[in-house]
This record gives sequence, C-alpha cells and structure tokens, in this order.
Amino acid sequence: MNFKYIVLSLGLIGMVGAHPVIAEDGATLFKKKTCFSCHGKDANTPLLPNYPRLAGQNADYALAQMKDIKSGVRNNGQTAGMKGVMHLVNDEEMKAIADWLSGLK
Repeated sequence: MNFKYIVLSLGLIGMVGAHPVIAEDGATLFKKKTCFSCHGKDANTPLLPNYPRLAGQNADYALAQMKDIKSGVRNNGQTAGMKGVMHLVNDEEMKAIADWLSGLK
C-alpha cells in the first residue's frame, strides 16, 4: 500500500515541477534555426541572389511555403537546402518565424 502512495506522490511532484513550454519569438528562432545563414541576418540580404528576401513577407504565405517545403509538396529544385533543415522546425516555431518576418520592412 505504501508503494502506491510513493508512486502517486512522485507523479504529483513531477507535475507540480513541470513548466509550460513557452514559444520562442520569431527573431530568436530565425537565428537559432540558422535561417539567417541563407536569408541574411535581416531576412532581406540573402546569401545568393536566387534566395528569397523574406522581410515583410505575408505571414500566411511564408508559413504555407515553410510547411510545403517541409512536407515535400513544394519541390522545385531550389528547396533542397531548406528541406534539409525544416525537420528541426515545428509548426509553432514556423508560425512564430512567419509572424516575425511579416513585421519586418
């Protein structure tokens, strides 16, 4: 009987000590997920001329593009680099990045 109480107590202690996950802001994620490496620190000066400028992009459009690249729906031959890193970015993070990009000039 005491064993049940110990297990139950440990479970409750673990729940009390848990902290909710707070999404990071888009600017932090843009750096952390290495987006800046190709799209520029300001999201407006890409490494190569054929890479898109992302600053000021519509948030819904940017989010849809990221999701399509991650899932493979968008595969126009220029998405290989992004496809290689999109597995590191979840949907919540993509939305935060897209929202941040839309607020840039």
